[in-house]
Amino acid sequence: MTRSEDNAPERMAMLNSAAVSAFLTTGVRTGQERLPRVAVLRASTPVEDDSARWDTAPIRELLDEAMYRFDGSRAAADAWLAPRLHATLRMTRAEAARPEPWNFLALAVAPDYVLWRHLAKGESADGTAKSVSTVRFSGPHYSQAFARLWWSAEMFRDGHDYRPVEITCGNQDMINTALRLDVIDHKPTALAMVGVLKGLADSGATRLGDRVNALCTAVNSAASTLMYDIIAPDERPDHNALTRWIEEADSAPAVPWDRLPDGPDDGTTKRSSLERLAMTFERFSSEAPIRDRGAAGKRQVELT
Repeated sequence: MTRSEDNAPERMAMLNSAAVSAFLTTGVRTGQERLPRVAVLRASTPVEDDSARWDTAPIRELLDEAMYRFDGSRAAADAWLAPRLHATLRMTRAEAARPEPWNFLALAVAPDYVLWRHLAKGESADGTAKSVSTVRFSGPHYSQAFARLWWSAEMFRDGHDYRPVEITCGNQDMINTALRLDVIDHKPTALAMVGVLKGLADSGATRLGDRVNALCTAVNSAASTLMYDIIAPDERPDHNALTRWIEEADSAPAVPWDRLPDGPDDGTTKRSSLERLAMTFERFSSEAPIRDRGAAGKRQVELT
């Protein structure tokens, strides 16, 4: 496995998904071959915006620090990195919804991080080298190595407060399952789910991952009849505040490593709505059937 910090491009660019598959050979995904850096850069399109928010150096510093801090527990890097990546790579949702910047980040700026985080150790049962799934380099927002962290921070932050993001990303079943659900577009729903997760963790609940999956299933299933945005209305975010926060990237200091950064101050969730849904979801959690995944069928969370 090789690191790319010494030759990473200075600026972000856009890499089309159609060009990615040719680069992701088995050797690259097992960490036994280097990506063809020159070819990747030639296939990429520069970002015309000259804002400092597209500089790669701050992102590389974050990733290097994460690999240093969490080398003994790589999944634990998610909770530390997600809010800091979001606060460093300041984008609108429309910009972050495009796969091109995430493709470039994974293939040109930090392929070493993708391998470090998602390449399982050892060999497969048939003796072949294990490899990273292609979706970690280029895939949906809930699977791609960096998009999943950025979007977790975006969907589970409470305005400028990233504390719910730490809780969410500290549980792999939560980040893997909840991020796929449309219902988390409703901020009180997302944060109420985080509140239930925190309560379960604080109480020392057993089979926490299974309980989280049961909660996600129950919340998603009930959405068709309860219409959470009607029974728990929320204020619209302040888009002007978000725009100002993005524009301040040129003068903003580097994100702190030992305390949470501040996100955009675009409005916090309506407390009465959050409390209403929290009570409902706590009931869901207590009543939802917990699926027995079993030792043989239990998936290995977030290692590949």
